[in-house]
Amino acid sequence: MEDNTPKAGEDDDSYVIEDTGGSIEEIEREMQEAAKEAAAEAAAPDAAAGAADGSAPASDELRAQNRALQDRVLRTMADFDNFRKRAEREKQDFFKYALAGAIKDLLPVLDNFDRALEHAEEGDDFHKGVLLIYKQLFDVLQKNGLKTIEESGVHFDPNIHEAVVREEDSTVPNHTVVAILQKGYFLHDRLLRPALVRVAVGGPERDAPPQA
Repeated sequence: MEDNTPKAGEDDDSYVIEDTGGSIEEIEREMQEAAKEAAAEAAAPDAAAGAADGSAPASDELRAQNRALQDRVLRTMADFDNFRKRAEREKQDFFKYALAGAIKDLLPVLDNFDRALEHAEEGDDFHKGVLLIYKQLFDVLQKNGLKTIEESGVHFDPNIHEAVVREEDSTVPNHTVVAILQKGYFLHDRLLRPALVRVAVGGPERDAPPQA
């Protein structure tokens, strides 16, 4: 089978490392070996020129080839370093959000706990028991990055709020969240579910934020 892999010294723009499905460490070893070979070939023109006339410097053409090979090595190593950093970020994001689906499926369970606590008489044994179980579950989810969106009295933010009720209220600024009907949640800094809110309209407009 014909080998079409570019060799050092040919007129390609950079070295091409074939993705064989290996680990980053294996690819890095291949890159280092390719860099060593390219560096050796980059030094070969000067050595050959010196051997030809004893001590004469390499010709301009050989010097240009030398510089081109060195540039290829630097570009290749820089490209691989960017690839390694990108792969590391993707791996971290995978582990960071790997539980997103499972945690999202548990959100209705948290909603049911909230409803049970609202309807149970605070301080009785049933309320204490439900609250204890709820806290245990929520503490585990919180350790894995879950954060609630439950603050009222703030300006409506369509990025994290979903308005399901609008009511006229001139006593608060326009588009103020006056009640959380269902909590919203973040997983780390990623929105899992917006909060369902009641929004007041008809009040005074909020002061514009100061210009930087």
